[in-house]
Amino acid sequence: MKFLLKLTVVLLVLLMSGCANKPVVYGKVDKTPYETKECHKSLALGLEIIKEKKIDKIVVHKSKRKLYAYKNGKAIYEFRISLGKNGDKGHKVKKGDLRTPEGSYTVVRKKCDSRLYRSLMISYPNKHDEAMAKEHGLSPGGYITIHGQPKWNADGHGDSYTLAYDWTEGCIALSNSAIDVLWYAVERGVPVEIYAQPI
Repeated sequence: MKFLLKLTVVLLVLLMSGCANKPVVYGKVDKTPYETKECHKSLALGLEIIKEKKIDKIVVHKSKRKLYAYKNGKAIYEFRISLGKNGDKGHKVKKGDLRTPEGSYTVVRKKCDSRLYRSLMISYPNKHDEAMAKEHGLSPGGYITIHGQPKWNADGHGDSYTLAYDWTEGCIALSNSAIDVLWYAVERGVPVEIYAQPI
């Protein structure tokens, strides 16, 4: 019973974390890994890329809850992921459906995030997503990212919980150590393929 209560509390905290862009303002200097000043500085100078570690494609298999990073056609990294709360219910159709998209996208931006550590924004919605939503009179939503953990899990002590459940608002969540690897390996424009099932 105590385990179920603890699990419920953790899931509630995760759901409240989400993956939407909601700025946080702190009244004092934040010394945690989520302090963004140095992160922004390195981005501005292009210092976040390690050329020898660069990858050229990201592939996500939703059913396996895995993200693979490729270089020259070979998977060189494999990471466990969490999806949107309704991530296994098909392709994202509309804003607020808590589904993770499926299809072909690219990394369009890197973001230093004070709530979810670091994130890679992908190009959802693409033209197909916009057309499908418009056909049904819906908004496709947006701001889908590959991101790190909520602030309460900065040191990774809760990874066993967060990577065992789908809890985002549609984004793809990794451990902070995994997003660090991608952060130094991914440039803007890297393709991101998201599949429901392995191909």
